[in-house]
Formats: sequence, structure tokens, C-alpha cells
Amino acid sequence: MTKQVKQLDRVVIRFAGDSGDGMQLTGDRFTSETATFGNDLSTLPNFPAEIRAPAGTLPGVSSFQLHFADHDILTPGDAPTVLVAMNPAALKANIRDLPRGAEIIVNTDEFSKRAMAKVGYPTSPLEDGSLDAYNVHAIPLTTLTVGALAEFEISKKDAERAKNMFALGLLSWLYHRPTEATVDFLRRKFAKLPVIAEANVAAFKAGWNFGETTDDFAVSYEVAPAKLPSGTYRNITGNLALSYGLVAAGQLADLPVYLGSYPITPASDILHELAKHKNFGVRTFQAEDEIAGIGAALGASFGGALGVTTTSGPGVALKSETIGLAVSLELPLLIVDVQRGGPSTGLPTKTEQSDLLQAMFGRNGEAPVPIVAPQTPSDCFAAAVEAARIALKYRTPVFLLSDGYLANGSEPWRLPETSELPDLRVAFATEPNQENADGTKEFWPYKRDPETLARPWAVPGTPGLEHRIGGIEKADGIGSISYDPANHDLMVRTRQAKVDGIAKDIDPLWVDDATGDAKVLVIGWGSTYGPIAAAVRRVRAAGGKVAQAHLRHLNPFPANTAEVLRSYDKVIVPEMNLGQLALLLRGRFLVDAMSYNQVRGLPFKSEELAHVIREVIESV
Repeated sequence: MTKQVKQLDRVVIRFAGDSGDGMQLTGDRFTSETATFGNDLSTLPNFPAEIRAPAGTLPGVSSFQLHFADHDILTPGDAPTVLVAMNPAALKANIRDLPRGAEIIVNTDEFSKRAMAKVGYPTSPLEDGSLDAYNVHAIPLTTLTVGALAEFEISKKDAERAKNMFALGLLSWLYHRPTEATVDFLRRKFAKLPVIAEANVAAFKAGWNFGETTDDFAVSYEVAPAKLPSGTYRNITGNLALSYGLVAAGQLADLPVYLGSYPITPASDILHELAKHKNFGVRTFQAEDEIAGIGAALGASFGGALGVTTTSGPGVALKSETIGLAVSLELPLLIVDVQRGGPSTGLPTKTEQSDLLQAMFGRNGEAPVPIVAPQTPSDCFAAAVEAARIALKYRTPVFLLSDGYLANGSEPWRLPETSELPDLRVAFATEPNQENADGTKEFWPYKRDPETLARPWAVPGTPGLEHRIGGIEKADGIGSISYDPANHDLMVRTRQAKVDGIAKDIDPLWVDDATGDAKVLVIGWGSTYGPIAAAVRRVRAAGGKVAQAHLRHLNPFPANTAEVLRSYDKVIVPEMNLGQLALLLRGRFLVDAMSYNQVRGLPFKSEELAHVIREVIESV
């Protein structure tokens, strides 16, 4: 019997189970299939901080949400239209997010009395009517998987582990996903364990065949490929895009890249990825601690490399003294902060935007550092290149503020043409630059470029260019140690002027004001771009007038920021903190910016922001 195929414009699926159930792998493979098919997509992995959280408990639930569509989308979706729940904990942890009428695929084998009691179910939700508002598909996934693998000489435990592949096969059938790449992936992943590889392939195919033959699914669904701008695309996470951006920056600058880093969630993937690219002149050093990591990176910059250090909020606190040293030495250095929930250890695997003020002011003395923030996972590539451009041209450390949502989330990325990328090459000092009254020449390490105020970059060992470095204040120009009050005042103001001057070298703040007469502006930074833009779309679709602007450069702000802010009656600033950008905008530009904040470890929902925007529009 031929089953009905229904066309949809978009779907939001959430895979959920124990952290050992392979939900991240399942979601990643479904995402890869979807990217291959050509849909636009956005993902939200959400998992515990523990390596193996307690099985069957609410804190141990790991989930992966994927939003895919036949048109341009901006977020992983506010609420899943399909939930795959591998156990009672996964169901209970996620049921509150489902809209009425959502599809729920449940692994009934895990709904024992003990498992249900562990999460507070006094009776089975599959039988007590509490799920009547949803379309529930109660399937014994584990039993079916074990049965499908009966011919394989593997343990029952290994057979049960393949249930995620059965679920993936079922969902791949349900949404007409291509399967060849997943079969190839499984055989590569378990190449050293061919029996396990073929068992997982068999489980995957059994899930597909179950969907084809069962009466439980009378309908399958198709989501047509999205019409994206022409080009070559690949699916990419924020951390991978950022890594590629650092590699590209080294190539564009014709410099070796040196990463000095200490592993920390959610930034460690950058270290892992860059370690693979020695052939592009990338050297990685896993240091014994955060301080050693940045010290090595700064030393590499002194030696003529593009020094990079990667970390998260707690690591930035430890690196602050060396960042101040980099400000004093005036050497290029990239500090990548993949933000997470804080303070202290906080929420290692959850997202937040709470390091902005730390990046701005978290050092002793007047120590200005430029700040660049990507807005989507794929934008991490361009943001990394831009941060490197500023660091190299202006001889300064630069913060690159990503976050956990961007780092682990993914979306299609159009590979840029090499002709679209900037030339980042800079000239090292090669000879003395100061002629004395007696005709002799010497090298002045703080004799500045009159346009950028950058000092010359002299590689150690260059004959005649020996000079002092260190954290003690230096005399303007000549670079000798100086305790002169007037000189210190001049150097502090000059370092600030150098950073302020970058505003002339970055794009003006662009405003999306569709009608040109909106009275409300929504301005954000970083990963709030997607939820804000999606909310603005919703408001406009209902007839509301609202403008949107998004800041890539947070220090200095674009030169026209004041003009933009003062052009609107109301300015809303959504942030995943308690109002850090709003504080800066109020203080710098004297505008009555309205904060809308959340610190739940999750990105904003677009409908939540749309509601706030509507209320403000109505009040104007």
C-alpha cells in the first residue's frame, strides 16, 4: 500500500534521551542528511555538563533540536513539532515545550514503574490520558532494535545501544531524508569494529523499514529544498567556522598561527580542530593552565606569529593580567571567549552573553581592547577574520566573543570565494626608524603610524632592532622605561585613541527599517541576532512597524551608533545577561535603552521577543 506524502514548509524535531543514548550523534546525523538534501536549517544541542549524568534522571537528559525548512530560517525553533523521547525522563523534561497536536515518538520499553517513579510519574503517561493533546506513537524501540540485530554476534547491551540508529532510520523515512551518507559514516566510525558497524547500519535500515511497513505512520512528510543564494554550501558549527576563520586569517596574513590554550567547555573544539591543520602553518599548544596558554600565545606574537588563545568566562578571569600586558606591549593577540553560564563554574554546557563587561573592563588600569562578536554559527568565520584584521593592523589584543549557542549550533555556510577575503598582510620592521641629530639611526619601538597609531612590529633577532618589552610603562617613541607623569598620561590616552580610531575603519551600523518610519528599534549583539530577526519578522507580518540593528563591533562602537539610537522613540536591547550592552549604550550615548533580559542558559524564543516588541509599539 502506498502511503500518503504530505508537503510541509518547515519542521522542528527534538531528539531527547539519556546522555548515553547517543542523542547528539543522532541529531548530528539527521542534520547532515538534511543539509545534504538542501534545506535551510538551524540546530540547538542541549546536554548536561557531566560526562555521564545519572541515567534516567531529569538532570541527565540530553537533547538535540533541529529546525529545517524550505525557506530562510533564523532560529532552531521556539517549540518542537516532533519529540523523540527515549525514556520517561526525556518525556517529562521536554513535554512542557510541545504545542498541542505535536507528534511524540516514545520508546515504550523504558517506561518501567521504577523509571517512571524516578522522574515523578505516579502512573504511566502513556495510559493515563495526560498525553491526549498530542499524537503519540508508542513504539518499543529497544525491543525492535534487538530483534533486528538477532543475527549479529554481539551482546544484548551492544544491540540495545543501537536503538538511536533505529530511531534515526525511522525519522529519516518519515521526512524523506537521504541515507547513503549515514551508512558511510557508520562504517567509517566503527571501521575497527566491523560487526558493530554493520549492526548499527542494520538498526538504521530496520528503522527505515519499520516506518515503511507499520500502520502507526500512515503519512510521511516532505520539506522541499530551500532556495538559497547560489554558491557551494556545507553545514558548519560555530566552533568549526571560527577555527576555519583562524586558519584563513593566518593564510591571508602570510603568518603562522599559534594557539596557546587550556581545554575548557565550550571552547575545546577549537583546540581540537586547529591541531589538525599543521599543514597550514598552525601550531597548537595545550598548556597546563589558562595563564600559561595566553602567555605562550603572547610570546608567539612577539616572535612574529598570529597569537591566539581560546577560553570561556572563567578562563578570561585568569588571563586578565596577560591581556593587560598585551595592551602595554601593543602586540596582536586574539582572545576567543566562547561564553557560558556563570559565575564561577556556572553552567558549562549552557549559553549566556555575560562576559561583555568583563571583556570591556576586566583588567587593571586603563586597558582598552577591541571587541568583535559573531551573530550566527557560520558568521564565526568572518568574525574571526575581522578580529585578526584589527589585531594585526592596530597591534592590539582583540576579544572575539562567541557563546555556547553559536559554538555548538549549526547552519548552512556558503563557502566564500578567496577573492572576497581581505588581504591581512602586514610589514615587519626591518631597519631603524629614527634619525638622531648627529645623523645616527636607532629603532624606536613606540614610534607610531600616524594613521592607525600602531607601533612597529619588530621580530626578535632582527639586527639593529633590539628593544625593551615588559609591563612597566614605556616612554613615547623611544620605548625606554618611564615613570614620568606626563608621559604616562600621554601613553594612556594614545592607547585609548588607537582603539577609538578603529571606528573609522569598520562598517557603519546598518539598520533594517522596512518602512522607514518605525518608532521602535530593537538592537542586539552576538547570538541574539536570530531570535531578534525572527521576532521582527513576526511583528511585521502582523502589520507592526519595527526596525532592527545588530552590533558586530562592541568596542569601539560604529561611528554612527549615536545617530541610529537617537533616531527612534524607543530602543529595546534583548540580551542573555542582566543588561550589559544596555548599560554601555545608556552610559555612552545617553539614550533610554530598555533592557529585556533572560539568563536561562537557553536562547530567546522569537515569539517571546515578538510579544515584548508588540507591547512597546503599542505604548509609543
